Amino acid sequence: MRTHLAPVTAEPTAADLAAIDAEWPLIAAELDVLDAEITLIYAEDHSGPTELDWRRVRRAEARVTRAATETTARTDPRRAA
Repeated sequence: MRTHLAPVTAEPTAADLAAIDAEWPLIAAELDVLDAEITLIYAEDHSGPTELDWRRVRRAEARVTRAATETTARTDPRRAA
């Protein structure tokens, strides 16, 4: 059975855009992890991942942790220092 969805006609509000902007560092860091993981998958088919490939994954994961902490501190007033 097919469900037809109505097209989106509303533009994002200023609050929506501000929320995206506030979370963008975390989104970008998560995209870096995804990119590093894709590189690992590709490397499996070609001579295997290198130490540099694994280091890239670890660094990207560390960026996610830092970005998540910073995002939480900015958006949760109870956590602001």
